[in-house]
Amino acid sequence: MYGINLFMNQEQFGKRPTGERLELIKKSPNYKNDSFQNLSHTPSLTEGVSMFSVLKEFLFKKNELKTPNQAIPTVKTDLLNLNPLENVVIWFGHSSYFIQIDGKKILVDPVLSNSVSPLSFTNKAFEGTTIYTTDDIPEIDYLFISHDHWDHLDYKTILKLQSKIKTIICGLGTGAHFEHWGFDSDLIIEKDWKETITLEDGFIVNTVPARHFSGRSFVRNKALWMSFVLQTPSSKLFIGGDSGYDSHFETVGKEFGPFDLVFLENGQYDKSWKYIHMTPNEVLQAAVDLKAKALFPVHSSKFVLANHNWNEPLSRISELAETIKINLFTPLIGEKININSEKTFPKWWEFSN
Repeated sequence: MYGINLFMNQEQFGKRPTGERLELIKKSPNYKNDSFQNLSHTPSLTEGVSMFSVLKEFLFKKNELKTPNQAIPTVKTDLLNLNPLENVVIWFGHSSYFIQIDGKKILVDPVLSNSVSPLSFTNKAFEGTTIYTTDDIPEIDYLFISHDHWDHLDYKTILKLQSKIKTIICGLGTGAHFEHWGFDSDLIIEKDWKETITLEDGFIVNTVPARHFSGRSFVRNKALWMSFVLQTPSSKLFIGGDSGYDSHFETVGKEFGPFDLVFLENGQYDKSWKYIHMTPNEVLQAAVDLKAKALFPVHSSKFVLANHNWNEPLSRISELAETIKINLFTPLIGEKININSEKTFPKWWEFSN
């Protein structure tokens, strides 16, 4: 027991909210019974499914297609010397990406480590996908963190980026991790759902609900998970965090749509946790609900966190997107893409298996 406590007290696990932060959280309409709640009833596991059966299937069911049989093809863009007039996005794999738009540099859920686990030898990145390091990242105006799961909030990456981050935007409670890791509280903007953040130079952020959960240990839902509506002088973007499908996408679409580009989590889904992640069919419907002109599917192609084939998320969404009028962004990891691009992307994920 002592060994477990010692392990769980490592810095990388972060900190639960206390003091004034906790008192503020208790006033949230989304915080009940000592934890944050989804808008709709949201079991972590599908009815009739147990954690034992999930672990058994994940650990012992053979599927050689869960990982690619060769290195993922990538390109590397020099982020330190971009034309400041370009409005571009560069994906790092999974849910991490860099946006330069209207003169601002933005980073979303950066995970540049080789693992998304407190045990560094597990949940390792696919070969070829860790081409970027924190040395490649320029000074960041706005860091967006959708929630505090290990595959979205990486301790090692965040610590190495500390001197480059000007402002952090996250959900209530998540700021406790950053302060515990030595960040100045003045840099942290943490909000509830349905709040507005007015930034400089015509940038406005609206925080909106997602359908998911949070937690870096056995204790869940002490910090809030969310998505973001980002209005810039030239564009409107939806920065989507992990979420199961629900009516909140339609609500956001009616209030804030149409969107020039939406980032939606498309991967790590399973029938056993259907309420907290979307299948590709649901991702496409969410994009329609949001009134998206273009869709950038993320949350795939770097780590194994589900039982589907590694390339199924991109394969399925690309097939489905052909049935409606929507511009689909499926670039290589590291490829520079203009925010308003109408490029047709090659199906690079078909190289394997």
